[in-house]
Amino acid sequence: MKLRTVVHRRFGDGDGGDGKGHRFVYAQPSAAILAIDAGAASLLDAFAGEGREAQDGLALAACDDGEATLRELVELGLIRPAGEARVPAADLPPMPFPLATLVLNVTNKCNLSCTYCYEYGEDKLGPGRASKAPPRMSDETARQSIDFLFENAGERPQVAITFFGGETLLNVPAILAAVEHANARGKEHNKRVHFALTTNATLLEPDVVELLVAHRFGITVSIDGDRSQQDRHRVFKSGKGSFDVIAPRIRYLVDRNKAARGRPIGARVTLTRDATSVLDTFRYLTQELGFDEVGFAPVTADPSRDYALPGAAYDQMLAEFSALAEEHVSAALRDEACGFANLNDLLRELHHGVNKAHPCGAGLGLLGVSTAGDLGLCHRFAESESHGVGDVVNGIDEAARTAFLRAGHVDNKTDCNTCFARPLCAGGCYHEAHVRFGEATRPNLHACEWIRGWTDIGLSAYARIAAGNPRFFLRFESA
Repeated sequence: MKLRTVVHRRFGDGDGGDGKGHRFVYAQPSAAILAIDAGAASLLDAFAGEGREAQDGLALAACDDGEATLRELVELGLIRPAGEARVPAADLPPMPFPLATLVLNVTNKCNLSCTYCYEYGEDKLGPGRASKAPPRMSDETARQSIDFLFENAGERPQVAITFFGGETLLNVPAILAAVEHANARGKEHNKRVHFALTTNATLLEPDVVELLVAHRFGITVSIDGDRSQQDRHRVFKSGKGSFDVIAPRIRYLVDRNKAARGRPIGARVTLTRDATSVLDTFRYLTQELGFDEVGFAPVTADPSRDYALPGAAYDQMLAEFSALAEEHVSAALRDEACGFANLNDLLRELHHGVNKAHPCGAGLGLLGVSTAGDLGLCHRFAESESHGVGDVVNGIDEAARTAFLRAGHVDNKTDCNTCFARPLCAGGCYHEAHVRFGEATRPNLHACEWIRGWTDIGLSAYARIAAGNPRFFLRFESA
């Protein structure tokens, strides 16, 4: 019987090949990270490709006690019979799957006119300005949404409610109605309730800040950097830039939140063509404006848009992410937090051995709610008629939900089968796939090299932190 090495990625803590460093392997089928020695690495090489008979592979490998090591690698799933059928990723869990998070689009209107906005631009999935959905969610629909969440959360000990827009703070009454009702239902059902909100910061008046701080909101501000970066795309309908309006409001929010020992406040940066460097933006947002975390996302856009990222920009972005990751590793070795949200998220998933059958929780543990109370796969699909899965009054259309999840399962994305990053990616964002290819369940093949490069950066960071300060990962145990 022939044996064959499974799809994997080997990495280490930068020992320069002298054999003194730490070697690890990331096994794609299981998403496990395992420490290996030189002998095990030699066996993984010997059984690569189409595979070999056991004795032939052992003869090629420079490995002391080769038979015992080979047995161990087989037991760990790193080397398997060559003809063995691939173990499928986890099938759909028992349905209906209990909800963990509901995203309430409390308004579909915005006071900014950002050039790249998927909600109002050419890439919008819903009916656009002809939408029949009301511009703002009513207080009653907000309460109905909360009732729907609690009715569909099963035995979960906690639930999360995220408020979104348009500009979310254009409808504070609905937010307040939902918060008060959710707190009451939480006590009734003995569930903890977490609140989060995304905002462009233009309406962060003191009374609004007090509301958010009092209820311990997780707050994300959409901002692209300093004045020059912010005012490139994030402008008012008049064309006037928004930076001078939002900067003092953000500083006030940060100060009040820190005084109240609130949850971390994050910035969400959309990276577009000709944006300034990731490093400069990160330093400005953390050091000058005081954000606790900064996350970066390539713009989701048809490649024909003039703000879309060309291929070379992804290479540059990867180089800048790598440089920022170096700073993160240095901080981690000192046992200090670093606010590079992208790397924190990746390290958390690696630490927990996340192995995704779907790229995110959309349609599974998370649903989006339109202003009218219609249910979508997530907030980006809230008004997309072709991706509707029910409404908060009548409940989930389980047939439509299940059909989408089956179609979007990673085992149906044949291009993903041979990729070592499959457990973390599972084909990529549904919304981006729809924008790029017209079909939400297709894999985002245009981003594969970017994802693999980013995963390599994360694995390298993981190895060096694991070797130098493994206690750092304890912070992810309660997250």
